[in-house]
Amino acid sequence: MFPLGSTLLPGERLPLHVFEPRFQALVRDCLSATEGPVFGTVLIARGHEVGGGDIRNDVGTAVRIVSHVGIGDGRWALDCVGQERIRVRHWLDDDPYPRAEVEPWLVGPEGRLSDDQIQRLTDKITELYIVLTRIRELREDPPPPPPRMCDVLEQPGDHLYALASWVPMGAADKFAVLVAETADDRARALTDAIDNAREIAEFRLSGRR
Repeated sequence: MFPLGSTLLPGERLPLHVFEPRFQALVRDCLSATEGPVFGTVLIARGHEVGGGDIRNDVGTAVRIVSHVGIGDGRWALDCVGQERIRVRHWLDDDPYPRAEVEPWLVGPEGRLSDDQIQRLTDKITELYIVLTRIRELREDPPPPPPRMCDVLEQPGDHLYALASWVPMGAADKFAVLVAETADDRARALTDAIDNAREIAEFRLSGRR
């Protein structure tokens, strides 16, 4: 297990610079594992990534190492991607690194969004991108293209996470999206994250006028 100060959603990329000896050992074990280079990550509820002694959440994401490069002194540069959700059944001793017994927490039919929910969320994200575009235009940056429903539906896996990948959000909002169970809960959590991102963007925009 690799506890982090951020939440990782399934499908999200995760670059890592691994320098602590305990996590160097984790990477070595993952790369030699017969079942593949996979580890789990959870959001740290209290504490810090470095040094241990943290309090951890019990819901997280399985992570696959896509590529790895040794950069000297046992350190690693990793490119990883989130896979399915996991739940921690029991934390084990941190020896030589954080370990836990986990189980997959897959999204059942009750957690799948309907096409109407996907469309409503896509529309809200598009409204958010209108504000983000105004900010970028003031900075003379190229404006980001808003998502289209077809972009979301073409992506494999859970469409909620595909939608969430378009939304700039903090760790708390991401965690709320990750742990939501029913379709309504999941749509509500992502709606709250979109609204929070828009509120921050509109505040930034008002300060530039």
